[in-house]
Amino acid sequence: MTQPRLPRVRALVLALGFAVAALSPAYAQDADAPKAAVAADIPFEQFTLPNGLRVVVHTDRKAPIVAVNVWYHVGAKNELPGRTGFAHLFEHLMFQSSENHKGEFFTPFELVGATDQNGTTNSDRTNYFQNVPTTALDMALWMESDRMGHFLGAVTQEVLDEQRGVVQNEKRQGENQPYGQVFERLLKASYPEGHPYSWSTIGSMSDLNAASLEDVQRWFKTWYGPNNAVLVLAGDIDVETARAKVTKYFGDIPAGPTMAQPKVDPAPRTTSTRDEFTDRVPQARVYRVWNTAEYGSVDADRLQLLAQVLGGSRASRLDKRLVHQDKLADSVSAGAWGNQLGGLFFLQVDVKQGVDPAAVEKALEEELSRLIAEGPSASELEQARTTFKAGFIRGIERIGGFGGKADALAECAVFAKDPGCFRESLRVIETATAAELQDAGKRWLSQGDHTIVVTPGERVPTVEKESASHPEMAAVPAADPKYTTVETGVDRSQGVPKTTEFPDLVFPALQRAELSNGIKLVLAERRGLPVVQMNLLLPGGYVADLGRKLGTSSFTMGMLDEGAGKYGALAFGDEAERLGANLGASASLDGGSAYLSALKENLDESLGLFATMLRVPRFEASELERVRQSWIASIKQEKARPNSAALRLLPPLLYGQGHPYAIPFSGTGSEESIASLTRDDLLAYHQAYVRPEGSTLVVVGDTTLDEIVPLLEKHLGQWKGTGAAPAQPAVTEVALPSKPRVFLVDQPGAIQANVYVGQLAPSSMDAKATEFEIANSVLGGEFSSRLNMNLREDKHWAYGSYSFVQAAKGQRPWLAFAAVQIDKTAESIAELQREISEYATGKAPAKPEEVAKIQASEIRSLPGSYETANAVLGAIGGIVRYERPDDYVVQRKAKIEGLTPEAVHAAAGTLKPEALTWVVVGDLSKIEEGVRALDLGEVQVVDADGKPVAAR
Repeated sequence: MTQPRLPRVRALVLALGFAVAALSPAYAQDADAPKAAVAADIPFEQFTLPNGLRVVVHTDRKAPIVAVNVWYHVGAKNELPGRTGFAHLFEHLMFQSSENHKGEFFTPFELVGATDQNGTTNSDRTNYFQNVPTTALDMALWMESDRMGHFLGAVTQEVLDEQRGVVQNEKRQGENQPYGQVFERLLKASYPEGHPYSWSTIGSMSDLNAASLEDVQRWFKTWYGPNNAVLVLAGDIDVETARAKVTKYFGDIPAGPTMAQPKVDPAPRTTSTRDEFTDRVPQARVYRVWNTAEYGSVDADRLQLLAQVLGGSRASRLDKRLVHQDKLADSVSAGAWGNQLGGLFFLQVDVKQGVDPAAVEKALEEELSRLIAEGPSASELEQARTTFKAGFIRGIERIGGFGGKADALAECAVFAKDPGCFRESLRVIETATAAELQDAGKRWLSQGDHTIVVTPGERVPTVEKESASHPEMAAVPAADPKYTTVETGVDRSQGVPKTTEFPDLVFPALQRAELSNGIKLVLAERRGLPVVQMNLLLPGGYVADLGRKLGTSSFTMGMLDEGAGKYGALAFGDEAERLGANLGASASLDGGSAYLSALKENLDESLGLFATMLRVPRFEASELERVRQSWIASIKQEKARPNSAALRLLPPLLYGQGHPYAIPFSGTGSEESIASLTRDDLLAYHQAYVRPEGSTLVVVGDTTLDEIVPLLEKHLGQWKGTGAAPAQPAVTEVALPSKPRVFLVDQPGAIQANVYVGQLAPSSMDAKATEFEIANSVLGGEFSSRLNMNLREDKHWAYGSYSFVQAAKGQRPWLAFAAVQIDKTAESIAELQREISEYATGKAPAKPEEVAKIQASEIRSLPGSYETANAVLGAIGGIVRYERPDDYVVQRKAKIEGLTPEAVHAAAGTLKPEALTWVVVGDLSKIEEGVRALDLGEVQVVDADGKPVAAR
């Protein structure tokens, strides 16, 4: 897995559970906007072992889990031309066996219920992380230390070849997406040849093929010593316990060499360059990029604020000009990334259908030049500041996972040698002046941009330049003699430490009340974070599109925050940002929902804005038309992406035309239906389904019933629906097909085929729903489940293969999928068919050990599953939507504990191999003949809308 690293504060904000772009913030028109009082921090202690391993400890006792996060200071920048992709390949290798643990690295973690487990590589570092129950910390530290100190003896040519194939499929999967070739072309153009950032993290196919076992040995010995690593432990842990345990498991690992890092070199450019090419994309896209300041510099932080002002919010300068005023674009985004050697300032614009990209480029230049010439206004600067501060408050709830608190501490420790470097970034953000932002813009954005314009047309594959040579990897330098080891006495021949005790599941008590207008209230108190979150669960949803234009429910709900009451669309966004509030609405299969996340200090005003959004949306004609065009563009994007294209087709195929669920899983509808929507259609849906009658408000956070009920009565208590509330549309039962069906969608030039197979299963409310969910997990719900072990780890034909079952009140869809290399499409389908058939028919039933593994993973992960308020909010939403008892999570735990292999086998029989529906998206010139030869069932070629394509 690869992931670009974000600079300090943005990484902290984003990965601590807060997506800056998702805020849709707007610059404030009111210069008197209140400032959020940020008193949050990530306290930590640290120590260093004699072998050089730096350890950072953060204590957070809210849940009985510990985040374990190891960062190695090695990434793609430490490679050489002709030897690219090695750091990322090595990340994959280290998820295999180590010398004292045979089998997948994931397996012991699945058995103890680990959550948020993964690894990532980027240009500057490699990291591995997992959240484990507190009682399983010894196991986690043993595993991490075994691959740090006892790894190479387990690496064979077979393992190397297997993971090389997996990585190459990951590369194909990325390049197979619309616009998927942009990033590699961008890096090559932005940096001079030979610069450590001039190649992508995933590397080239030829360089990957050239990697040898000897290379693996040298790379590991050079970079993976404890003195080149930082270990962060965050959560239910203290520094004394951490010191004892880390010393025990890591203390005897010898240090490696002390390696110099490449010198800081932002490689600022002085000339403008451009790259234009065509691809099978639904609309033109313009990218504009500058090389900018490196990580840790004040300019890196200031440029983040400048990016927010320019294009990071709903009413940013670019959004206001391109999306709202001139209507040249469907979407705009901007960002500033401060990597270790140098950063990037990045603009991206999706060009509206029929608009000349040159007009977009002209507007981009005008707005950027004006911002640099004049600087941001005081209100714009304060608005950008508020975005980051509110995000920090929300973000520090998470201890681990992608970019949790452990990630923030590790990043600072590795790149700034100070785990608390984010504090300086926050200080810079808090004190930055408009003049300082203007100066940073002048320094970095006045020249040297690179523009990429991708337009619809034939796919023009990027021809990978073969490396002239694959230079021999340098000899391993001598270990640094200043480091020593300590005797630990750990007998690794005994294998992984067994975890025999586990924390109890604790789910917050649910308190109930009812407002005077009939809204039911469910509250779960959560202290420690000055935030209150709520979700109003409404009737309607996709099912209510039956008899209406497809997509009406989603479109109407999506329009609620596009202006309400006295606020137009831009002013509404301004007010939300002024308050530091996140709010909006959406639809799902069986209902609608409207959400609010409010800072406690602004809860009263935020609730007022929330109530305005619900009660008096404006649905203005101009905003409706703007959103309509962007919505249609998003549908085209769905149809262009192979995964979402398949997911659009499957529901009508599974349920049959005219069924309430026979709509794209995204709920976006079709271009024709969205084009025909009128304001009256939106008003009718709003009147029917956005009303207090039949709704339930779920509240989680820093409040009590005594506090919240009066506020809710003040803002929502007088709200009444108009007319009689309609009955929720009935979801009828659908008979399964009598024979398998295969639908092919042509995607010329595709280098992978995306294979989906599905059928209908009983409702989430079925008495045997849990048994079927566990049966699905055995087959394809986990990394180590059968499908992934086959197509990824055994055959290495796919980057991953999984199965899942979606929640629904009616029959719910069960799906399995894999994105496979194009020349193995038929073989991959055959393997999926075999695995599903043998499992469902009992030829290869669930083994006791498979069931025990899933039971362990499900049950033991529960205490950590409700770490965040958002997770609790989602669980309560399921309790309400599917009419479950308040102690459902406890009852479900007991049911899983009592399952037998026989019960799981019976549930697996829900799958009917003779009734499967297949959808395969790929280049039919390369795959059709092979798929037809499988003789799975009737084969039909359809277009992205599911319409039959005439025989060629």
